[in-house]
Amino acid sequence: MTKKKSFPLRMNPELYKVIERWEQDEFRSVNGHIEFLLRDTAKREGKLGKPRKEER
Repeated sequence: MTKKKSFPLRMNPELYKVIERWEQDEFRSVNGHIEFLLRDTAKREGKLGKPRKEER
């Protein structure tokens, strides 16, 4: 298993509720969904590997 960096994250309670409901739709934990969203955004912006042309 890949070692992951832990760090505290403060967020607006309303945003947390949105992510909490959203993660249930995606069958992920809140933490897993936040990581998914960050990774997806980093990929689309070309910060993590090459962005796909159809997403630009």
